[in-house]
Amino acid sequence: MQQFLQVETLVIALLLTVSMVAAAVRRLQIPYTVALVVAGLFIATQGTPQIRLVPELILALFVPPLAFEAAFHLNWRELRRDLPALFLLAVFGVGLTTLIVGGMVSLVAPFGLPLALLFGALTAATDPVAVIAVFRKLGVPRRLGILIEGESLLNDGTAIVVFNLMLAAVLSGRFSLLGGAIDLVRVAAGGVAVGLALGWVISWLIAGIDDYLIETTLTTVLAFGSYLVAERLRVSGVLAVVAAGLVAGNIGPRGMSAATRVVLFNLWEYIAFVANSLVFLLIGLQVDLPALAAAWQLILWSVAAVLVARALVVYGLALVANRLGERIPLRWQHVLTWGGLRGAITLALALSLPDRLGQAGETLRLMAFGMVLFTLLVQGTTMGPLVRWLGLVGRSPEQAEYELRRARLVSLQVAGRQLERIYREGSISPHAWQVLRPELEQRANALAKALAELVQAYPSLRAEELEAARREVIHAQRAALMGMRRDGLLSQEAYEQLSAEIAASQDEEAGDLPPAGATTTAG
Repeated sequence: MQQFLQVETLVIALLLTVSMVAAAVRRLQIPYTVALVVAGLFIATQGTPQIRLVPELILALFVPPLAFEAAFHLNWRELRRDLPALFLLAVFGVGLTTLIVGGMVSLVAPFGLPLALLFGALTAATDPVAVIAVFRKLGVPRRLGILIEGESLLNDGTAIVVFNLMLAAVLSGRFSLLGGAIDLVRVAAGGVAVGLALGWVISWLIAGIDDYLIETTLTTVLAFGSYLVAERLRVSGVLAVVAAGLVAGNIGPRGMSAATRVVLFNLWEYIAFVANSLVFLLIGLQVDLPALAAAWQLILWSVAAVLVARALVVYGLALVANRLGERIPLRWQHVLTWGGLRGAITLALALSLPDRLGQAGETLRLMAFGMVLFTLLVQGTTMGPLVRWLGLVGRSPEQAEYELRRARLVSLQVAGRQLERIYREGSISPHAWQVLRPELEQRANALAKALAELVQAYPSLRAEELEAARREVIHAQRAALMGMRRDGLLSQEAYEQLSAEIAASQDEEAGDLPPAGATTTAG
């Protein structure tokens, strides 16, 4: 009982620290996750008892909700257009990072190439939390944020698989390139299959239930259950969570009421905030500053190796990706390179190194911790200035105000439709409907008038609004054609002809619009 109370006290103290730090840095131009690492470092220097953080705690308790929440909010339609680039970065990028970092580290490290490649594998996974926080504050182009977040979601799973393969090779003294490639495909594909299957099952169950408590509980079961099931089957648990989150986020909400969606999104936003905060605070608590200072030369070389590998991977694979899919602008490649921060996964893999590695294992941990600390404190704090210098801050003051006014109007209109629905179902009385309906209409008219005044005052907003409306028209037309083809109402030949007509009309309309650079600096 006493041990349980101690754990409970520790958790409450950590949550209180998280809240105080997050509140304190709201006015500062640094990500709160970086501030949490600094807070953890400060606490650790005060002689407080060290918290023993086992890797299973991070991988099984923290990673599933973080991966699920990020995947749940990704739009598959937006993600799909960059799949070639994401696949290259998350698969070939992980392999190249392992080789480049391992090769460079082996030149100066007090151990051989196999252990250096093991270090390369445990540093291959990126952590975008601090970067995404900066992006959302500054209004960076959404597609760039999807590239950063999508790559991290996918390379978490592949990096863990590669790390386990390299660890097995180090411990056994044997490594087969063909066997390793087969294992990589099996574990990765198996994890994705498990996640897709469980995500579809849970989404199907949610569609038949109209109780937000049960529906949110089912998503929690899905997030942690997909990881556990995949690990039991010896496939990638992280990729299973990512696949499950994508399915649940893109299919599940169709069967949910508006109230359920609000509760669900708020719940996962809170869970992700707590998990992220605790992970970064614990990173600071785990760092042994005197030991890091003693190994500063090796840590700086490992940091240089990671930065060189990241640059080669991003700029090199972007050349290939630009030929396979939508182009990634050079300025975005700069951000992708500097935004390759390391965090929770690297920490967990470093902690999971077995005692059999002896002093070499301890050296690997110090190098990993130092490298994580550098990426968070240096790259994380300079991402905002870099984005501004590159001219990627996409929202002007009038655009920010337009977003606010439009969001207020849309949310009020959705609330009005929901109120009308429950009135027609008999859930509220005619008296309540007669009182609330004029109030909602009056507020909606006032918001619509304010939005129209803002659009009239700024011609750039009119052009952007027209372009967005035209994109929605194109998406709606294509969705209708795909539905007719799926239902057998349209032949393949007719579908292709009509799709070509839509594409041609889109090109013609695009010619009437001002260049992208005339209204935004996003590209």
